[in-house]
Amino acid sequence: MARQHDTEHEKGTQKPKGTMTVQEAGKMGGEIRKEELGPEGYSEIGKMGGEVRKEQLGHEGYSEMGKKGGEARKEQLGPEGYSEMGKMGGEARKEQLGPEGYSELGHKGGQRVKQLIEEGKRAEADEGGEEGMSENEESKGRGMTGHSKPRH
Repeated sequence: MARQHDTEHEKGTQKPKGTMTVQEAGKMGGEIRKEELGPEGYSEIGKMGGEVRKEQLGHEGYSEMGKKGGEARKEQLGPEGYSEMGKMGGEARKEQLGPEGYSELGHKGGQRVKQLIEEGKRAEADEGGEEGMSENEESKGRGMTGHSKPRH
């Protein structure tokens, strides 16, 4: 009788009674807790944990953690799956905000992109000396007029 039990265990069809990995126990406990709290309560616990982790890591560390997670998820799903996930998220957000709210969100995003472009242009102008000079013109020492820069 014991031999049959061992054979089943070796095949992976059945575990001996009382054996469970820490991972399996944690998963089981999490599932029970999720049932007790319901989706909203379980989500709230996750948000609270995220806030604590954000405090521990700081803004930069938390942002880096998110980037790593996003890259890992992208590898799991592949480019098409990751794109599809983004579309689904966008649709869900549109439902939450409604058409007007979603449009306003897009406008805010566009304004932020415009601001970042302007900041980049200013930073480039500060680094490059004369404003409006292309990289090629700068390397030749000439501005937009084609005249050489005065030597000091």
